This record gives sequence, C-alpha cells and structure tokens, in this order.
Amino acid sequence: MKIKNKLLITLFILMIVLIVACSNEDGSHGHEDEQNKVSADELSSGSKEVSNYDVITHHMNTKNVTRLNSDDPFVTSVLVSRTIWPATHSENQPGTIILAPLDNWQVALASLTVVHHPNDGPLLFTENGVIPDLVLNEINRLQPKGNSEGTQIMVMGRLNEEELTKLNDYDVIQIEEENAAVFAYEIDQLYTDLVHSLPNNVIIATMDDDNKGYAIPAGSWISHMDEPILYVSENDIPEETVAALQKRDGSASIYILGSENIISEKVENELSSFGQVMRIEGESEAEVSIQFAKFRDTETNFGWGINKPGHGLVLVSDVIPELAITAAPFAHLGKHAPMVWLESGEFTKEMHLYLEELKPTFEHEPTEGPYNHAYLIGSEQLVSFATQGFIDEMLEIVSADGGGHGDHGSHGH
Repeated sequence: MKIKNKLLITLFILMIVLIVACSNEDGSHGHEDEQNKVSADELSSGSKEVSNYDVITHHMNTKNVTRLNSDDPFVTSVLVSRTIWPATHSENQPGTIILAPLDNWQVALASLTVVHHPNDGPLLFTENGVIPDLVLNEINRLQPKGNSEGTQIMVMGRLNEEELTKLNDYDVIQIEEENAAVFAYEIDQLYTDLVHSLPNNVIIATMDDDNKGYAIPAGSWISHMDEPILYVSENDIPEETVAALQKRDGSASIYILGSENIISEKVENELSSFGQVMRIEGESEAEVSIQFAKFRDTETNFGWGINKPGHGLVLVSDVIPELAITAAPFAHLGKHAPMVWLESGEFTKEMHLYLEELKPTFEHEPTEGPYNHAYLIGSEQLVSFATQGFIDEMLEIVSADGGGHGDHGSHGH
C-alpha cells in the first residue's frame, strides 16, 4: 500500500512539472522582449551585461529604414558607435574617440571636424564635466587604436579632474576651451597641425542658441570631409573666426548656412574680404538641411549634391537636435549619409518632394538598384511609426514603367 501511494505521489508531481513547463513554453514569447530590453538606467549603471544583441536588435527597423530607437543622447551616442564601429577586430575598431559636452552644442558640433581624419572614431557625450558609466563602458568596449599621433581619446571642453583619471589607461589630449568661436578656431588649428594641410573650404554657421538647427546640418559634412566649421552671430564675426579666415590668405571658399535672418547681409559682406562667399538658405531649419543635402559646388567639390537615387540619409526630429550631432558619423562610414531634419518629427511637404527626387526605379529587375536607405534617430515619441512607414515606402525602388514588383515591370519574366 505504501509503495502504491508513493507511486501516485510521484506521478502527480511529474504531471505538475509538465504542466508548468508547457505553460512557460506557451507564454514565454509575450515576455521575451521585456526580458531582453535594456533601459538607459541599466546601461548607465552597468547592472546588466550589455551585448550588441541587447542594444542593436531593439531598433524598430523596416526594410529601408534603420531606427536607433532612443531619445536619450547618451544612449544614442552609444548606439551610433556600436552600429558604425562593431570593434569585432582591428579593421573596424576606431582610431580616436571624441568626448564632447552635451551641454555645449557648439563645442560638440565643431568637434566633428576630426571625426573623419585623422581620428576615424565616434563622438560620445559627456555632461557637466562627467563621463556617464554608459559612455565609459563603450570606451572600454571599443579599445581605440589611436590616430597617427597615438591619441586614443580627445576630450573636448571641460571635464572634472576625477573624471579624467577614469581615462588613465588611454593616451588623451584635451581642448578645455568652452567659448564657441575660440574652440572652433582651436579645432581648425588642431586639424591643420595633425595633417599638415589647411582646407580652403569653410562652413560659416550661427552660434546663437535659438538658431542651432541651422548650424547642426554642417556636422554631417565635416564628419565626411576634412573641412571646418567656424562661428558667427547674426551681425558680428568673432575675432577668432577672422583669424582663422585670415590664415587662408584671401583664397577661402566660404559657405554660409541660413538666410539673412540668421546670418545678416552685413556679415556676408564682411566675409567676402576673405574669399568667395556662397549662401545655402531656406525659410526653415528643415528646408536649409534639404538645400544643403542637395547643394554642390563643382569648382571646389564642396557639398553633397544628393539629388538622385542611390544614397543614404539620416533623419532626425528637430525636437532634440543634439541627437543629430552624435549621429553625424553616419556621414563618415557606411552610407556616407547627410542629415535632414524632420520638422517636429513630421513628414513635411518639402521632405516629400525631396524624397520624390530621390525615388529609385528599375528598368528590368529590382536587383539592378540603385537603392536608398535612411537612418532614423529617435523613438516613436519623436517620430511616429506611421511616419517611418511612409518614409520607408518613399525610399522603396519601383518599376520605371509604373508596374509592380510582382512581374518586375513590363520586362519581367
């Protein structure tokens, strides 16, 4: 009798175990995403080991749009870094990491001058003189190789002394200047010293806080090409900007970003004494960013000139413009993509018309290309998924004769 009871109890326990196991198997998928999500707090605290899978796969990607799904500038800076520099082996490790202050957009923007050459590295954010743990973890993951001078980290702006000690394992240089015009002058000089060359092409942008959306599109170009940004205000040219232009001995090619409401005709006339001046303008920040993406000076090879299919774009809501600064290295590697604003995160008529210009078509097979692609920066709170879907459709390749993909156009098989 006792043996029989023991067998019954054993069978009962086995049944319970099987029921629980099946229940977990059926219901686990609903919680899988929640378990795998990594919050900004977890990343910053280091309380959870962060792998490329944890961070990268939680983008809301569509076939023609890669979304970096965060509104946090620090998290976004790491997402950009991990996307462009996987650091799986020497060839995709960065040379030099740039640490720039989130709380001084002018300094951060001008720092992008050295992303391409000689550094080949990301821009990661600091704030109030502090390196967040999230950023420090990314530095240690990247293990920068150093540039031609051996520099592994460039610290831009102020950093607390105790924070600098966290970088003791790396070769570090620092430019402590916080004044926008002075800092831009010093970066221009630093670049010249490193590569023994002084670029004649110069971008002139506003340093006024209220109009930073007109200046920030320059970040993509200076990440892509070895050309600096120098600052002015609406009606004045700082002496440091004058000094930087004077070094060009009257041969500068000067490109102003913004209309006369942003940088006055008076400033434009004064700039003309240092070289040839051209203005890239529009009625809004978003329109200026589109005009800059389309602009090309064939005589100096300045400007993107993107007005036909087969290119990448970086799309950022102007609600948090600093996200575009840390996303600028997408212009340096990969798709070599300029940044264009989504005004208030919306898909405007101007953006629609621009993407119509870039609409890719095929004659015989869609495998012919060309293809477009966009990096979308920010969460659904900044740019809705419906807007992303519309962008994705505008980027899709279609038959030149208006047919669908089903028969690959009138020439399909």
